[in-house]
Amino acid sequence: GTTRTIITMAGLTDDQVKLVKANWNAVKPIKETAADLFYDKLFELDPSIRSLFKDDISIQKKALMATISFCVATLNHPDKLVPAVQQLGTRHGGYGVTDKHYATVGAALLWTLEQGLGEAFTPEAKAAWTEVYGILSTTMLDAAQEAA
Repeated sequence: GTTRTIITMAGLTDDQVKLVKANWNAVKPIKETAADLFYDKLFELDPSIRSLFKDDISIQKKALMATISFCVATLNHPDKLVPAVQQLGTRHGGYGVTDKHYATVGAALLWTLEQGLGEAFTPEAKAAWTEVYGILSTTMLDAAQEAA
């Protein structure tokens, strides 16, 4: 419903949105490398996650980068962002993704951003990405649980 849409983006400041957008624009030119780093780190943190994916994850890597780009681009438009993220959550629930996987994905994402951005990944940037990922993952989990 629409009430949830308004609540979901609460806690995210305009400055955080700007910071996340600026960070992501800096990562975009190296997005293939970022995707490689992300999945390598993800499977290192939890090798059991590997079995949730096909052998060839090149399409998955492109999809991940496109999804993050969409989420970052629509952070100011919860009306577009939230339904898309809810659908994503429902689909991931069907893939066998569990609550603990979300925490591992979050850790791999933050690590990847740190590698890709270097000094630009300031404490403020980390806090902003943590907030954004928290909102998105909670929205996905809620949708997966409603669909289950």
